[in-house]
Amino acid sequence: MKAPSWFLPSLDAKDRKLLLWAVGVAIVLAVATGLLLPNSDENDNGPPSTYLSGKHGALAAYELLERAGYPVERWERPLSELAAEAGPQTVVIFAQPFTREAEDMKAVRDILEKGGRVLATGFWGGSLLPGQNAAPGSTFSFTACKLQPQGLDPLAGSGEVWMIPEATWQVGNPGVRVQYDCAGAPAVIEYEWGAGHVVWWASSMPLENGSLTRAQNLNLFLNSIGPSAGKHFYWDESLHGEIRSTWSYAGGLPLHMLQIGLAVLAVLVLFSFSRRSGPVRELPPPVRATPIEFLEALGSLYKSAGAASTAVSVAWERFRRHALWLCGRHMQRMDAAEVAGVVRRRFPQADEALEADLLACEAAIGNEALHPKEALRLVQLLAGHAAKLDAMTRRGSGVSGMGGVRLDGASG
Repeated sequence: MKAPSWFLPSLDAKDRKLLLWAVGVAIVLAVATGLLLPNSDENDNGPPSTYLSGKHGALAAYELLERAGYPVERWERPLSELAAEAGPQTVVIFAQPFTREAEDMKAVRDILEKGGRVLATGFWGGSLLPGQNAAPGSTFSFTACKLQPQGLDPLAGSGEVWMIPEATWQVGNPGVRVQYDCAGAPAVIEYEWGAGHVVWWASSMPLENGSLTRAQNLNLFLNSIGPSAGKHFYWDESLHGEIRSTWSYAGGLPLHMLQIGLAVLAVLVLFSFSRRSGPVRELPPPVRATPIEFLEALGSLYKSAGAASTAVSVAWERFRRHALWLCGRHMQRMDAAEVAGVVRRRFPQADEALEADLLACEAAIGNEALHPKEALRLVQLLAGHAAKLDAMTRRGSGVSGMGGVRLDGASG
C-alpha cells in the first residue's frame, strides 16, 4: 500500500505508510470484534435498573407501574434536588443503590422528615436510611429462601415471598417492626421516621424481572410502596452509577476496542514522528555557579556528610604548607608542635596563642563528633594566623634572619 503524498506531508514516506497500516489494522480489529464477539450477558449480576431487561433488571416492575396508572418516573439527577421538592406525596424506590456520600444520606433523611415514603433494598440501601442498622448477612446462600411472616401489619400479609437475602437488619429500636424473616434473620422491616415511612428489604430480588411474578412477590412490592392515590413515585437511577443518554446505547465492547485502537494509534504516530526528530538548535551551555554558590554548595555537602573535622584537616594542611614555605622548610613533614616551633623561631612576634591553636587544630582532625561551630572557629583561627604571618612578612618586622636572607627575598 503506497501512502499518498498529500497525507501528512511533514512525515517521511515510510512513516506515512506505517501510520496507514496501523489505522487499517485498528479499523479491521474494531469491526471484527463488534461482529464476532457475542453480546454481554444480560443475566449477569448487575444493578436492578429500570433500563435492564435481564432477569436481574427491574424494567418489568417499572413498566407494570406505568401500565397500572402509577405516576412514576425515573430520577437521574442529584438526590438533593428531589429532597428540595419532596413532600407527603413523595415515594422513592432505591433498588440496590450504591453510595457513601453524606449528602445522599441527608437527602433521604430530608425526604422522610417531609413525610415521604422510601423503599430501599440491600446492604447499601439500608446504609442510606436513617439509623443505618443494616449489616452484611451472616450466611451466604445461592438458593432463594421462603420468607416467614412475623408482623401484624398489612405488609406482613402480602403472602408467600421468596428472596435471597444479601444483608440483615440489627433490630434494637422498638419502633422497627420485622414483617418477614429468613431463618430468624430480618428480611423485610418497616418503621416510621419523622413524618415519613421506611420499608427495607434484605434484597431487591422480589422486584427483579426474573422473580417479580414468583409467588406473591408482586404483592410485597405494591404493599411496600403503598397506594397510588395522591402520590408521585420516583425510581432512583442516580445511585446506580449510570445516566442514560443517546450515546449510552453506542457503548459496549466495540466502543472499548475502538478506544484502545485509537490509543495504540496515537502511540504509533508519536513513535514514528519522534524517532527521527531531534532538537532544532543546540542546547544552551549550563550556567556556571558563582563562587559564593560554590561555597554554599560545598558547605552544604560538609554539613550533610557530618565532615566538620575534614574541613579543619584541609585548613590545617593548607596553613602548615604555607607557614613552612614562609620559613623555608616547605619540603619537610612536621606535626603541630614542630610547625609552631619553626614559626616561632622565624617569627618571634607571632601570636601568643599560636602553639595552642595549632595543637587544637591537630587534635580536631579525625574527631567525627566535632561540632560545626567549633570547626568554624578553628578554621578562622588558622586563617587569622596565616594573615598575620603574611603581614609580618610584607613589613619585614618581627622576622629573625637566617643566613642573611630576608623573607621578602632581599639580601641582608
